[in-house]
Amino acid sequence: MRGPLTAEQCAAFHSDGFVVLPVFYQPKELEPIQRDIHAVIGLVIEQQGLTLDRKPFSPETFDFGFQALIAHNRDLGSRVYDAVKQIPAFIRLVTSLKHEAVVRQVRETDQPGIAAGGYGIRIDNPGEEKFRAGWHQDYPAQIRSLDGLVFWSPLLPVTEELGPVEFCLRSHKDGLAPVHTVDMSNPGKSGAYGLTLVEEEKCVSGYQKVAPLTQPGDLVLIDFLTIHRSGLNRSTRSRWSMQMRWFNFEESTGRRLGWPGSFVAGNELRAIHPELVVD
Repeated sequence: MRGPLTAEQCAAFHSDGFVVLPVFYQPKELEPIQRDIHAVIGLVIEQQGLTLDRKPFSPETFDFGFQALIAHNRDLGSRVYDAVKQIPAFIRLVTSLKHEAVVRQVRETDQPGIAAGGYGIRIDNPGEEKFRAGWHQDYPAQIRSLDGLVFWSPLLPVTEELGPVEFCLRSHKDGLAPVHTVDMSNPGKSGAYGLTLVEEEKCVSGYQKVAPLTQPGDLVLIDFLTIHRSGLNRSTRSRWSMQMRWFNFEESTGRRLGWPGSFVAGNELRAIHPELVVD
């Protein structure tokens, strides 16, 4: 099917389980999101009565003041995290016709769907492990459909120090991997963060690892079955990125299950896919 991807990009996605699409988004799509993030941070600083210096908005420093805010009170970072996913410009991007066209093209379907609760703006803080996503596939945390897609895009340049997302090349071809629902090495992690691959080290050891560096406007399109993890942020700035998930209504497993959500929808993976959960 025709669409935004070239034949070479489609082939790379199906072969590798992900593909980087340079300059997929334009500044006019991203700057309203960055501007509203800047405004939300300012509102929280103001509401707290903090005397933090504030710079005027610019796309390069849209998150100015956030590090000082979480240094004052880490819980305020969670407040910003919950707020920014409600920014209208971000919701408009989630529902973009370009995304719909990509799903139609790479899944060869006339029935794309948006995974409710499957979109947001991640904030990966320096040195913070509790909310870092370990090796995982998106399907067990999202469900909906095996034909799911993650649209991942950074809001600032991703350097080695910021910790790029790391992918297990071609891991999507091996199907669903069994999981534990509790990460015993990090018991503070809960929900989707607590999902860990069974015999994780052995599971990922056979794959070539790739961690592409990306710029604002780039899109990384990821198969729901591709094993990947968040990089460790070793910089002094948080890593801001957008995740938007779509799926194919026509895929047989999703149709059989009725396209349920997982943790965000209040469902337990064990109840929907007991065969995937290992105690």
